[in-house]
Amino acid sequence: MTAMASTPPDAPTTAPTTAPILAVSGLGFDYGSLTVIDALDLEVAPGELVVCVGPSGCGKTTLLARGHLAPTRGTVARRGQSRTIYQDGGLFPWLTVRQNIERGLPLTTPPAQRSEKVADWLAITRLAEFADHYAHQLSGGMRQRVELARALAAETDILLLDEPFSALDYQTRRRMRNELVATLAERPRTVVFVTHDIEEAVQLGDRVVVLGARPANVRRVLTLPAGRPRSPAAPGVAESEQAIMDELGLA
Repeated sequence: MTAMASTPPDAPTTAPTTAPILAVSGLGFDYGSLTVIDALDLEVAPGELVVCVGPSGCGKTTLLARGHLAPTRGTVARRGQSRTIYQDGGLFPWLTVRQNIERGLPLTTPPAQRSEKVADWLAITRLAEFADHYAHQLSGGMRQRVELARALAAETDILLLDEPFSALDYQTRRRMRNELVATLAERPRTVVFVTHDIEEAVQLGDRVVVLGARPANVRRVLTLPAGRPRSPAAPGVAESEQAIMDELGLA
């Protein structure tokens, strides 16, 4: 299905004019005889936070894995490097917070700058006092902050987030949304964020891409008002949430 762009009331109607940093055209993925993604088109502008929502099993995680899996059909054009944070986490349990973040630094980082850069990320993510703790000594939200710091320390251009907050309780998820926004304000990145949480999508995304059931393609694109994270009472937020629920048959 061709993507249909729409905007909630009071949302900006001007499309990004910057050349995309990520462009997907006619993308298709097959696992044997099972088609997971088909005829998917998507462009992401530099600095955007684009959130993808869709039914369980529709291929959202496969979409993020397009940097590791060769598509069956279509093309993926990317400017710059990407880093992925998965929902199951990936901290090395035998390393401290400081050491985990250091593992994210580019290999070309001069030895004299490594400690300084790690200290910088510890400060940005408010983890300095836990620098010598191990993963099992941290709360779920703190572990996710370490994941975020390590991914951003890699200095890649694109950050791919696969339901990074799904295992957290509601209050911690809300705090982590704020942490993500604050961190991106300090060190901007282009972000593609996959979630099942419609509230999360409309509070965080500059645009929300609604995917259809498997095989996934773009059913609708909603542009949100500027400013993130948004309050549920912000103009256009409730209307966007309802539009997504309607598209997914959840109304």
